[in-house]
Amino acid sequence: MSAKLIRGGTIVTAADICQADVLIENGVVAAIGEKLERLAPQAEIVDAEGCYVFPGGVDPHTHLDMPFGGTITADDFETGTIAAAYGGTTTIVDFCLTDKGKPLSSAILAWHEKARAKAVIDYGFHLMIGEITDDVLAELPAVINEEGITSFKVFMAYKNVLQADDGTLYRTLLSAKEHGALVMVHAENGDVIDYLIKQALAEGHTEPIYHALTRPSVLEGEATGRAVRLTGLADSQLYVVHVTCEEAVRQIADGRLEGLRIWGETCPQYLLLDITCLEKPDFEGAKYVWSPPLRPREHQEALWNALKNGQLQTVGSDQCSFNFKGQKELGAGDFSKIPNGGPIIEDRFSLLYSEGVGKGRLTLNQFVDVISTRAAKLFGIFPQKGTIAVGSDADIVIFDPAAKRTISAETHHMNVDYNPFEGIEVSGVPVSVLSRGEFIIRDRSFVGQPGSGRFLHRGKYGSTAESR
Repeated sequence: MSAKLIRGGTIVTAADICQADVLIENGVVAAIGEKLERLAPQAEIVDAEGCYVFPGGVDPHTHLDMPFGGTITADDFETGTIAAAYGGTTTIVDFCLTDKGKPLSSAILAWHEKARAKAVIDYGFHLMIGEITDDVLAELPAVINEEGITSFKVFMAYKNVLQADDGTLYRTLLSAKEHGALVMVHAENGDVIDYLIKQALAEGHTEPIYHALTRPSVLEGEATGRAVRLTGLADSQLYVVHVTCEEAVRQIADGRLEGLRIWGETCPQYLLLDITCLEKPDFEGAKYVWSPPLRPREHQEALWNALKNGQLQTVGSDQCSFNFKGQKELGAGDFSKIPNGGPIIEDRFSLLYSEGVGKGRLTLNQFVDVISTRAAKLFGIFPQKGTIAVGSDADIVIFDPAAKRTISAETHHMNVDYNPFEGIEVSGVPVSVLSRGEFIIRDRSFVGQPGSGRFLHRGKYGSTAESR
């Protein structure tokens, strides 16, 4: 690994902003300051004049190479992580799906096979818990201590597919408390949603908009509140993924005010898009089918305010891409068969900067916190990831705030035939991106290597500093 000196930029972390240079040696940050050439006279000079120097983005919510709805996501660990890198993300935590009745270890091995030779950035796994049996309970300590997989996902939706019952959620919370893991929930009332879907189809309602109408925000709020109460009863810790609405924000905020260890994530699509997207003609609304669904526009202000005041703490992509042609079309004539998910991973970083910092909704430090630092802390990889500090991995984004680009499927790098943010102009562009001190994006071109990404053995919940 060659030494590099990033010179002339403005370093921004979740805590500080400063004019300084960054010396990188052996893949980590070796020094931060001025006139660092004397420490490494042979270092390659990287010009960051006029740019921000951000820590690489940490995306805590991706679904790559994942089977769902009779098909498989269009982006695997190669195309998905290349797109992430173009967008300024240098670490992802992907969801490993399990099968009832099979050892957890078999699912973990399958996900390692998916990622090992393909990922161009570093990655970890969350593990889905669909049932709690004696065998599952016996495996959990090894999953946490030996595999370094320290977060578990429980679905409260997708009845008869992924949904777990409340007893499974509660016992998972108890086990997480005992062993030092963080429980994540997809919070929607799957039982009532299942009834509403069947009712809509029986009445002849098949269009994509009914995906949203059968999953109203009150059912997300109810499930979030139920998960918060069960977490309090178990004295455990909870992370609510992809929060979309005011009702869910309120439940998280109330739990945190009571001193419960509750954390919340939202996503760019819920901050910027609304339910009217699903009404687009010629089945175009299917492009915007994901769960929870897009909400009426008035919920967006509640989400932005929650990020600003700390009621929500992270922004994930919920990357789960399906092509419109041949995949989303599986639901033509029946909205319940449209594969749920969208291509978001590449644009998460720039959208949050442009719409957050650029429009005065977030400070620069808040932006870094929600796009990188807080996820690194919560999921046991800070300060290795999520900051620019001496000894941290040199995962760095050189970001030009004056550059502009228009988002389009014609120019994005995801392996999918549409972009939900098509035509939106963003201010601020990642110019170059380094992972552990090596360029993976240089001057907006990919120079990385599939398979260079490393699996992250993550620390337990609470092993890294987090703050309320």
